[in-house]
Amino acid sequence: MEEQLSGEEEERRRNRQKRLEEMRISKQKQMMRRMYMKKAAPFVLGAFIIFIIILGGKKLFAKPNGEKQAADQVLAAGQQEKTPDIGEEPKDSRPFSMEQILRGIQTSGIGVESGAANDLTKDEAGSEGQLKEADTKVYQASITSDTAQIGAYLLDDQEFYSEYAILIGLSDNRVIAEKYGKRRINPASMTKILTVLVAAEHIEPEDLDDKFTMTLEITDYGYIHDCSSAGFEKDEVVTVRDLFYGTILPSGADAAVGLSVYVSGSQEDFVELMNEKLAELGLSETAHFTNCVGIYDENHYCTAYDMAMIMQAAIDNELCREILTAHTYTTSETEQHPEGLIISNWFLRRIEDKEGGEGVVCAKTGYVAQSKSCAASYAEDKEGNGYICVTAGAESQWKCIYDHAGLYRKYLP
Repeated sequence: MEEQLSGEEEERRRNRQKRLEEMRISKQKQMMRRMYMKKAAPFVLGAFIIFIIILGGKKLFAKPNGEKQAADQVLAAGQQEKTPDIGEEPKDSRPFSMEQILRGIQTSGIGVESGAANDLTKDEAGSEGQLKEADTKVYQASITSDTAQIGAYLLDDQEFYSEYAILIGLSDNRVIAEKYGKRRINPASMTKILTVLVAAEHIEPEDLDDKFTMTLEITDYGYIHDCSSAGFEKDEVVTVRDLFYGTILPSGADAAVGLSVYVSGSQEDFVELMNEKLAELGLSETAHFTNCVGIYDENHYCTAYDMAMIMQAAIDNELCREILTAHTYTTSETEQHPEGLIISNWFLRRIEDKEGGEGVVCAKTGYVAQSKSCAASYAEDKEGNGYICVTAGAESQWKCIYDHAGLYRKYLP
């Protein structure tokens, strides 16, 4: 029986690695296509403009009657033969629309060697489908003349404690208020938002029930680096779902490292995926991670703005939103914990009864000495409009909570 289970686990591991490689190749091809399309678009547009000018000149100076009809027939036949992938001339001879031009560029595969980008296997096409939403949506927010600068006090009677902060309205992608929102910080355990996002994008729904055995190396990692733990023990067999919830709710280093090993085989390989995701989100110039837990490292950094964009991407992922929304969760029954472990999101349980905190839906906290207490949260107003708040540099978790509640109280309608 054990040999059978071992064989099944090995087969699942091979399938995960195969799927991971296919997704990586698919993503590379997508990035290559976008790069070539950006370079080729001006030339193709210019070619179309020249074509239209020539066509207009031919019609202006065309010979009458039978000769004109014959010339038009030859021209139409030549167009049909030479440009089937780019699009035919409209019947009313109007210029091509920008939509038609871009569609022609995409279908022709201009600039991609040997059409490789269009020759995906069925498996690759499936992987590309999984990445489509993440690859096409752009996450950004603009500072405007209406953006408020956060000072020492939010309201007359409420001090603002955090050294860095940003509040973004998602309905119009606008920075509502900020305080050094684009200065570098260490994100501490807010890092784990990206950890679960990357993991969620590299598994299938059925993988959530897979079993994973905690090793001594994984359980000791958190103790060595003085990190919080979900409470899993050496040789404990947990589910992948347990690892997801254990990463966010109690901010478990054991769960986060276990999740990275499950997805990529090692934390080092998983961190590569995390930095690839940062590049995909357009954050690679200001953000770089060296671990999946949030342990301090001078090369592990981002800005409050970057973390807000990461949070927004996570909220758009169904699995991540489910986990970030959970107040409590009970892990699966194991030999070490026959009744499971009850874990909870401390921030969500504490802010819900604070004035301004009623609409908070998702949250993840963090702490390292270098950036003090920090948190990223997502809230909705009475109309269902979404907002993301990220703060760092508070002296305590309670002060961090007061800052989030205060920002929502002051700026949400």
